[in-house]
Amino acid sequence: MRLHVVEIAQRGQVDHPSPEVERLRQVVLEDAGADRPEIRTVHVPPAEVPDDPIAFLALQGGRIADAVAAGARAGLPVLVTGGNCTCLPGVLGGLQQAFGPAARIGLVWFDAHGDFNTPQTTLSGMLGGMPVAVSAGLCYPEWREGSQQLVPLPTDRIVMVDVRNLDPDEERLIRWTGITVVPIERDQVAAAARRLAAKTDLIYLHVDADVLDATLVPTHRTREPDGPGLDQTLAAIKAVVETGKVRAVGLVSVYAEGEGGETTLRSASELLRGSLRAWREASS
Repeated sequence: MRLHVVEIAQRGQVDHPSPEVERLRQVVLEDAGADRPEIRTVHVPPAEVPDDPIAFLALQGGRIADAVAAGARAGLPVLVTGGNCTCLPGVLGGLQQAFGPAARIGLVWFDAHGDFNTPQTTLSGMLGGMPVAVSAGLCYPEWREGSQQLVPLPTDRIVMVDVRNLDPDEERLIRWTGITVVPIERDQVAAAARRLAAKTDLIYLHVDADVLDATLVPTHRTREPDGPGLDQTLAAIKAVVETGKVRAVGLVSVYAEGEGGETTLRSASELLRGSLRAWREASS
């Protein structure tokens, strides 16, 4: 399985690097063997970074979309690494570019959080807690449209896995909009993924490293206790890729800086390695 890899080389406006990109690239290259991947790096130079954070996310999202679309149009499965969850509108925008605005795209979201806040529901004000709501068309249309996601994602095509820490109003919004939420348990994930696959043309599988237990990602900025281990998470990921509908996978928000960073990198590397193995087996 030859991959098209999109590496997001920075997080945010201050040109903060994503150091995990290089380590994850090595995992991809080792896994690929003779099937050398196409690699595209997305970076917004400091001179081009706007002051407004929404304008930045729209600009970066548009570049992510172009990079994703290039691989998808070539018929290659797309892997996204680096950056954080704000990449979501850009990834979906790239898939819409490649497959058309009428394509029925589904999202399976592995995360300790729902990232479904809006400016009206958020407790923290963090834009990183809003990308799924943005992609669903609930807020910041300029971010979504700048990311070339012109058609909002219907909420009945979203499956959230784990999301063990939700803000109260965010949880109410998730329930009200009909998003499917399942625990990170293989059989329940498999059933939800099959239902999603039956009504979609393709699926984007998005994984935030903080879905893992905090002990496995000790440097993650939004780590949460009481999460799953690697084996449990990989079993659930395998259940999704076995639908045969997954055309893009993202492993983002690794945050490996500081003491304990090697533990986080090791966990992310094993998560990526196992995910690629399952995806390749499902595609063969």
